[in-house]
Amino acid sequence: MENESHRQTGYELQSVAGIPFFPMNLDHLSPELDFALKFARQAADVAFQVERDMVLSTLTKDDRSPVTTADFAIQALAGRLIHEAFPGDILVAEESAAMIKDGKAPASLEEITKVLARIWPETTADKIFEWVDRGTGVPGDRFWTLDPIDGTKGFIRGDQYATALALVVKGEVQLGVLTCPRLAIERGKATVVRGNEGSVLIACRGQGAWSAPLKNGTAFAALAVSSAHDPSEAVVVRSYEDSHTNTDQLDRLVEALGIQSAPVRMDSQAKYAVVAAGAADLLLRFRSSNRQYDAAKIWDHAAGALIVQEAGGCVTDLHGKPLDFSAGRTLARNEGLLASNRHLHGAALAGLRAIAEDRG
Repeated sequence: MENESHRQTGYELQSVAGIPFFPMNLDHLSPELDFALKFARQAADVAFQVERDMVLSTLTKDDRSPVTTADFAIQALAGRLIHEAFPGDILVAEESAAMIKDGKAPASLEEITKVLARIWPETTADKIFEWVDRGTGVPGDRFWTLDPIDGTKGFIRGDQYATALALVVKGEVQLGVLTCPRLAIERGKATVVRGNEGSVLIACRGQGAWSAPLKNGTAFAALAVSSAHDPSEAVVVRSYEDSHTNTDQLDRLVEALGIQSAPVRMDSQAKYAVVAAGAADLLLRFRSSNRQYDAAKIWDHAAGALIVQEAGGCVTDLHGKPLDFSAGRTLARNEGLLASNRHLHGAALAGLRAIAEDRG
């Protein structure tokens, strides 16, 4: 029987390997689901437009990470659209308008205005500042969290990146959507693609995780993690940049588990996508040994973590604690990250404990 939420969203949803149709009972989230999917595709169009026009001039934030026209344009897009669709909702996002507001980057402001004026011809600098700074909200009982371009270095170099949007209610992620424009997901396989031919992934708590082609894709297929039980055969994904992890600890864990293949380097929450799709088995993030430790930002994990969990996987920190999204803008109560197909989670945690004991 066709579900009412199914009719409201207008998306065709397919079951895979006996997993039931989605959504099963989403009347309480159908407006948010519809909004998130539409926003995700519009954000992907903005990113592709920036890429196509080669508007890739970058600024450098205080933490030395790059930020592009696409980061600001997509956050402005979210700031305006969320305010229009859900006026009482808070947006907690990565960027602020300070870098473009102070006049130090007039070329970037001009580029952002040009991109957004294609959607809203009335766009002005002041409106951009307002829309971007709506993302500086303080987390409350209900809020959206956004990483407009997760994996900015990957975006710039032509590798993986994602736009990640999640809805958090009373400390729990209820809805997550990822666009992975350079990653095609299909039945346990993840293929690198170009030209915005990638995937959109969606999850709602308790209702499963699903993916569809980013371009004109309305048939959503259920995602399921791998069935791998043997740690030695595990496929591990890690941050592309060495500075984003601790390579020594990662190498030690790979050795302790007898993993035969080298970890796959990948930018952004696309790593969560390949675990959810069954194309990888373990995702690890260690505290970096090369820079001062900062707690992970909630927008870097909220959407991807829910998608892996709803695909049947497990996500904790390196001590086995669930990720705590009620501690503000960061995962201040967690250290590191372990996402898995669930079958290998215990072995990975045991390996991590053994490494810690050796160090102690």
